[in-house]
Amino acid sequence: MKILVMKINLRASWVHSLKEKRMVVKSLVKKLQNNFNASVSEIENQDLHQRITIGIASISLDSRQGDFTREKILNFIDANTDAEIIEIEDEINDY
Repeated sequence: MKILVMKINLRASWVHSLKEKRMVVKSLVKKLQNNFNASVSEIENQDLHQRITIGIASISLDSRQGDFTREKILNFIDANTDAEIIEIEDEINDY
């Protein structure tokens, strides 16, 4: 069993308030949870209105499936938000 752990930093330059940011984050988090059956949460930068940091954890059977899931998640984020992905940290750990 493999555990995929991701930390994704995004920049939402059009957001001008924390309320606006919260709407974007809640929508993206819910869509990721529903589509990938993964644990997803905003983990940093809650007080910065143009930066979004999302943590994602998912379980897969092998490294190949973990890599596939990683690519699908990144493509999904790119397609479902106007925020720009500026940094990705990820790892696949054995359990």
